[in-house]
Amino acid sequence: MAKQQKDLLTRLADVGEEAFSRVAGSQTTTRVVDSITGLRERMDDVQRKMRGLDELEQRVAKLEKQVAELKKPKTTRSRATTAKPAARKTSSPRKKPS
Repeated sequence: MAKQQKDLLTRLADVGEEAFSRVAGSQTTTRVVDSITGLRERMDDVQRKMRGLDELEQRVAKLEKQVAELKKPKTTRSRATTAKPAARKTSSPRKKPS
């Protein structure tokens, strides 16, 4: 029985090795590995961009403060508006010297 079990284990190992080599050599596996590698590169790009967001958020907060300050009504002394606007002078056509 020990010989049969060893024979069975050897056969299973051979079948497993064969299946593994088929999977490793297939084009689908190559595409999956390439996709994973590409995903890693894209994730690195996303991480770099995310690190830059903190700086952008600080700049936006600063600009928002500036805009809020510009929107506030300025408290200046108001002048008395009792003065009447100056009357328009109408000019008569000049006579030409003869």
